[in-house]
Amino acid sequence: MEQTKYLIVGAGVSGLSFANFLPSHSDWQCVELLDEPGGYCRTIIQDGFVWDFSGHFFHFRHPDIEQFLRDRMPKEEVFRVDKSSSILFKGERVDFPFQKNIHQLPKEDFIECLHDLYFRQGDPETAQSFEAMLYAKLGRGITEKFLKPYNEKLYACDLSELDKDAMGRFFPHADIADIIRNMRHPDNQSYNAHFTYPKGGAIEYIKALLHDLDDDRIHYQERLESVDVVNKVAHTNRRTIQYEHLISSAPFPKMMDMCGVDYDRSQYSWNKVLVYNLGFDRKGQEQDHWVYIPERDKVFYRVGFYDNIFNTPRMSLYVEIGLQADASVDIDGTLPEVLTDLAKAGITDTHKLVSWHSVVLDPAYVHVSESGQADFRARHAELSDQGVHCVGRYGAWKYCSIEDNIIEARDLARALGQST
Repeated sequence: MEQTKYLIVGAGVSGLSFANFLPSHSDWQCVELLDEPGGYCRTIIQDGFVWDFSGHFFHFRHPDIEQFLRDRMPKEEVFRVDKSSSILFKGERVDFPFQKNIHQLPKEDFIECLHDLYFRQGDPETAQSFEAMLYAKLGRGITEKFLKPYNEKLYACDLSELDKDAMGRFFPHADIADIIRNMRHPDNQSYNAHFTYPKGGAIEYIKALLHDLDDDRIHYQERLESVDVVNKVAHTNRRTIQYEHLISSAPFPKMMDMCGVDYDRSQYSWNKVLVYNLGFDRKGQEQDHWVYIPERDKVFYRVGFYDNIFNTPRMSLYVEIGLQADASVDIDGTLPEVLTDLAKAGITDTHKLVSWHSVVLDPAYVHVSESGQADFRARHAELSDQGVHCVGRYGAWKYCSIEDNIIEARDLARALGQST
């Protein structure tokens, strides 16, 4: 039986970050199911287009984290971008966030939103769901014209099933004063007002995390199959490993299954996202980096423009479609619908598709509910007490940024390194 102090499951952002921030000369091994690192943070280069597994843009709040990565990347290879995003509403562009820019709507829609905002009912602090919070905080007009249809397309579920704080700090809150003030003095700042993106795609950040690591300690195409948490023994498709600490970024329900945890499966739900990366023969709109599409007659909820980041002459898109976890996926059959809806939305006209790629992210967005989070906290603490530490968006079963994953993994590495 092989032995290691730290067994890392998953060579994505969280797992590689944990390895980076361990004390020097630590004993660690990493097993990765796929044949390459990165998890969802991977890049496809095809026919001159650079695409990711959906848009992976880094929104840094901590300069030390950004500098750590930049120090391990080629110089002059990273764009710093002032975000431009909008909402397509009835064929017209409205600045994001919607609730701060209702004055840009057609007159009747604006009056309806403003009226319903002023006469909204309920207390958002005591709301029992994400949907109820939206109505109580922003009124019926804003909720039903954008926030409800958009988020139902994204999460692929009834918003009454989500906790009122399901999006945490990522939800762009605004009160009446903010909304009125924005009519004269635009201020559409949000958590991702600025972002960085490498010329080579998001995989460059993974390469930065690999820069100081010993490649021989990362074992690709090795699948974790089961964990004996009592004896701290992990079984993979290749070997048996004795560990002291197991650090996992695998989806939390899957890790519980592998650890033999008895839990209520109904407390854990999620959606999946079908992503099309599309390359066209010429340029399209040049203003936005991504647009939100709330209208239900369009199959996608968001479209992003890589070409407006790279300033390249051909339109390069990522198109995202939210699906229920158990929904069937027809990649070839859905593509014509996507192309038709892009034309209906005015994003394409006579453009010719010259290259495309698709990927299904499953899980994609975790459905955060109050009861589900209570169950998660109990199970997570139980596993942590047994030396199994679950981190990342899916390991810690939450909505978070890529930078959040790095910080969480760093803090865990430092805590475990100091305790032994």
